[in-house]
Amino acid sequence: MASDPASLISVGSLRAIFDETAGAESEPIVQCVQIKPLAPQPNGQERYRAVFSDISNYVQTMLATQANHFVTEGGLRKGCIVRLKSFQANLVKGKKILIILDLDVLNDLGEFEKIGEPKPLEAKGAEEEKAPPTISSNGFYGAKPHPAEEGTRQRTENYRPVSNTAHATIYPIEAISPYSNKWTIKARCTSKSAIKTWHRNNSEGKLFSVNLLDDSGEIRATGFNDQCDLLYDLFQEGSVYYISSPCRVQIAKKQFSNLPNDYELTFDRDTVVEKAEEQNDVPQIRFNFTSIGDLQSVEKDTTIDVIGVLKEVGETSQITSKTTNRPYDKRELTLVDNTGFSVRLTVWGNTATAFSTVPESVVAFKGVKVSDFGGRSLSLLSSGTMTVDPDMEEAHKLKGWYDAQGRSDTFTSHATMPGATAPGGGKLSQFKTIAQIREEQLGMSETPDMFSLKATIVFIRQENVSYPACPSQGCNKKVSELDPGQWRCERCDKTYEKPEYRYIMLINVCDHTGQLWLNCFDEVGRLVMGTSANQMVEIEADNKQLANDMFQDANCQTWSFWCRAKLDHYGDQQRVRYQISSAKPINYSDEATRLTNLIESYTLG
Repeated sequence: MASDPASLISVGSLRAIFDETAGAESEPIVQCVQIKPLAPQPNGQERYRAVFSDISNYVQTMLATQANHFVTEGGLRKGCIVRLKSFQANLVKGKKILIILDLDVLNDLGEFEKIGEPKPLEAKGAEEEKAPPTISSNGFYGAKPHPAEEGTRQRTENYRPVSNTAHATIYPIEAISPYSNKWTIKARCTSKSAIKTWHRNNSEGKLFSVNLLDDSGEIRATGFNDQCDLLYDLFQEGSVYYISSPCRVQIAKKQFSNLPNDYELTFDRDTVVEKAEEQNDVPQIRFNFTSIGDLQSVEKDTTIDVIGVLKEVGETSQITSKTTNRPYDKRELTLVDNTGFSVRLTVWGNTATAFSTVPESVVAFKGVKVSDFGGRSLSLLSSGTMTVDPDMEEAHKLKGWYDAQGRSDTFTSHATMPGATAPGGGKLSQFKTIAQIREEQLGMSETPDMFSLKATIVFIRQENVSYPACPSQGCNKKVSELDPGQWRCERCDKTYEKPEYRYIMLINVCDHTGQLWLNCFDEVGRLVMGTSANQMVEIEADNKQLANDMFQDANCQTWSFWCRAKLDHYGDQQRVRYQISSAKPINYSDEATRLTNLIESYTLG
């Protein structure tokens, strides 16, 4: 058989899957013609993309995370023959993609060059491109979903059926799209909102939302009116549930959610929700922490996770919204961590009024918004969560550090950076000359060093001054141009008409003690150049001389920089990378005060 692998291939099976042709093979045999890892994901999970061919056509596929072992253990390789055992067909913006849940690699056959000349499997016509954006069904609440159709992919051992739907397959959250059909997910409720009401024109109603988590990802689900009444008490934070379609799947409203998912769910009257008996096979809440010391390098309005020791707890206060004229309760907390920095974090509503966590507890926050108010500050979103003394490695390390030395440490507040001074020069140690930066070997230790620097730009390297970035909010990854008007982001798994250019400038600055090369990103680049990277790309294309003049105008400008020095590895060499976290024009009043305090410190000495 190995001498004629083409005879084993299920020719035409891939198109049959997407066309839902009667008699389509439930476990087609195909050839793997390409496999590669995707860009690193925010949750740190490895992801792989594979291309499979049935000789007639080839199709892009995504391996579900529980199928990663086929790659990591060396079984799934380019050229091998594969039996697809469990999969989910998706159609996104006219592009056909398979989510592979389980497969068998026919190792005894070996590996072969690409068999035949398969063509890409494309949508047949406009009717496929216009597939309905939501999934719904008639019936009554609590009705059992229809049994899976005969020939549906067999589930893997990792998937457990819902107890009252023996034929249902448990799908990963990542496999759900508006074009998914019957599915059941098993997920943990990591967050449940309060019931909210609205009054608009002649209508009124209520809703609540939950965040659902499994091994593959997270998704937000919302229940309105009757579903709010039926489901609100059933969902409890921390518990695991089976949720079965019909359930509307639609594009996520990013203004209401901080989850990294393009879709969200709306509970239907026929949606089945059942608490799972087995609660331990679904992960707890997942974090992707940013240290407090690194907040200066995070752009405003970014949503992050943060963990720290609760240093101070403010009193509850109330503010009135300028837009709705409604009062809101708030409470300000101060968090510190082992980077030597502190930050102000605001909690709202019931979280603020009911806050009872004692100082010196370790608290992890998921879904906080970064603001540039007062340097850098944080605000817990309504969709965010707070976990006190979580049982995780990061929390244990922080607790050990705080008990050993952190309790007596002095912390630098983000509200006083860059260039802030205190009576008697309390913050003067943050200001460095270029000579001091080199003499003190800042950045050579295991942890990054932060410092303020007053310096003048003397040169801006114009080569590779920006890069084409993904336009999705919060992504910023580099995109690749596949064809004119098609820019591909591997992280978001999307194609865009055009990128959002972002600065990655390398500038040379000097003061009276020497010169230093500094790296800066988009926010600082906009300040220095006085225009966005998108506009600069257009100017360079239309009028090279004007672009050169703008770079010359940016020279000889003096700024107050807040910088981060960190040791980087380039091959076998080590060198310090100096990155600008933020910048602002010189405030001559503050600068005069700083210099006065500096003179007085020498006098007193």
